[in-house]
Amino acid sequence: MRRDVDAERLRDFLRALGAAARGETTVYLTGGTTAVLKGWRESTMDVDLKLEPDRDEVLRALPRIKEELQMNVELAAPDGFLPELPGWRERSPFVAREGFVTFRHYDFYAQALAKVERGHSRDLADVRAMLEMRLVVPDRLRGLYAAIEPSLYRFPAVDPATFRAALEEALAAP
Repeated sequence: MRRDVDAERLRDFLRALGAAARGETTVYLTGGTTAVLKGWRESTMDVDLKLEPDRDEVLRALPRIKEELQMNVELAAPDGFLPELPGWRERSPFVAREGFVTFRHYDFYAQALAKVERGHSRDLADVRAMLEMRLVVPDRLRGLYAAIEPSLYRFPAVDPATFRAALEEALAAP
């Protein structure tokens, strides 16, 4: 059983991944990783990330790094579950630079929408934290949902009406 990942272990992971890269790449951190680094959670079960561009040496290093650090690592990001939000890269804040790797949080708006769509209690708590910290603003979140709604047909597991209702419920929650 792997241990949960706290901020110190995340920093170890960033350093190890940075040391493995032999060329420029950006790693977008998402999910619980963002929650831990932004401070609204103490730990996460796994490190979710997206590489752009994919780098063979980084992908090959991931199994070794996750074993050495005894953590779960998933290649997962909101654009695997929902259409890409317009401008998401520009809204992805800088976290750190290690070697050839620039680490960024994946766009908070995209993360919030993916969490609302998934609907787990921890995900909804994360959305509330993003709203409280003003990492996302309700009107902008609604606008970005509206921008992707016409493309939701490409994600057959997502029902647009249910998704929109869940978004409104999440935004109305205290």
